[in-house]
Amino acid sequence: MVSPDAVETMIKAKLPDAQVQVQDMTGGGDHYQVVVVSSEFAGKSLVKQHQLVYGAVNQSMANNAIHALALKTYTPESWAAANA
Repeated sequence: MVSPDAVETMIKAKLPDAQVQVQDMTGGGDHYQVVVVSSEFAGKSLVKQHQLVYGAVNQSMANNAIHALALKTYTPESWAAANA
């Protein structure tokens, strides 16, 4: 089990400028929905963006502390446009 704050901390360690929203989908601490906004995603494909985030939480996923991670990734510009 991993807390939402721990998931956020792991992602911010890899993407220091990231804005991160973490939602525990089941209350069990192992299924999360995560929204990450980072300038590091600029010019990268969606697959590359997700790989950056998965890289940040890889150890917790490898040992099954995190069983499922639903991701939405945005650049600051695409986030602003999506929320306009």
